[in-house]
Amino acid sequence: MKKYILLLLFSITLLLTGCNSSTDQTNHSKDTPYVVATTGMLGDAIRNIAGDFIKVDALMGPGVDPHLYKPTMNDLSKLREADAIFYNGLHLEGKMVEVLDKLNHEKPTIPVASYLKEEKLIVVSQDGNHKTYDPHIWFDVALWLESIRSVPEKLCELDPEHCEAYRQNFKKYEQQLQSLHEWTSAQIASIPQESRVMITAHDAFTYFGKAYDIEVRGLQGISTVAEFGLKDVTELKNYIVQRKIKAVFVESSVPTKSLEAVVSGCQEQGHPVQIGGTLFSDAMGANGTPEGTYIGMVKANVNTIVHSLK
Repeated sequence: MKKYILLLLFSITLLLTGCNSSTDQTNHSKDTPYVVATTGMLGDAIRNIAGDFIKVDALMGPGVDPHLYKPTMNDLSKLREADAIFYNGLHLEGKMVEVLDKLNHEKPTIPVASYLKEEKLIVVSQDGNHKTYDPHIWFDVALWLESIRSVPEKLCELDPEHCEAYRQNFKKYEQQLQSLHEWTSAQIASIPQESRVMITAHDAFTYFGKAYDIEVRGLQGISTVAEFGLKDVTELKNYIVQRKIKAVFVESSVPTKSLEAVVSGCQEQGHPVQIGGTLFSDAMGANGTPEGTYIGMVKANVNTIVHSLK
């Protein structure tokens, strides 16, 4: 791990200090500002606010797990070319943190989670004064909206000429997210209280559970880097059987084998739990599909949850 980080830092240093190439690796016009986001959710938000005035790239595509993501040399080229970089923060981009910190000395590098008040974040562990927070802020739509409020003004700093357009686009997107938040609340509330339990591959949905009043449990911790063992599988299996939970959910960016083992164990005990569907957790769906947008991703998740648990 340390060797990998050192190699990344060495590579990014070469890219930042190297000679200008005659080939534009990002294929964008130098007259158009260029912004790079780490996750698809963040990239989608920026595109909605930027409109056609800024080129936006997201490094992590469909099915990509940000906890395990290692930037490629092509990613580093994009980061070098970018006029500004937006990332989630709260150590979601675990293996990119040192690279992003280094880039912050060269250009605007913005962790959107840093704009949230500490009391709105979920603490998962504490060692003395150091707290570790759950990074999955996008699953509370209202909280996600709050985290991206800084985006239009950051784009204004980058491109003052189109500042008013960025502000107006944000107002439109804000209304869409407020409607999405209200719709999500109503849909989850339609599930009977005793059935309102989500079992997932890892603990990505705690903000979702808190915001929309549904109990959530994951086999792994908040990061897919976390280890789990036979004890974790057994405890989750017993919990599902005791609560008579009808369905569990796999995730598009997490291998399904571990949760399938839980389902098999429940069925062996005579409890007919099923896999209720695939949720988009740390990544959106395929480009060009409704699930390839943040709003479409949330709607797809909610529809899957309601259909399986109601």
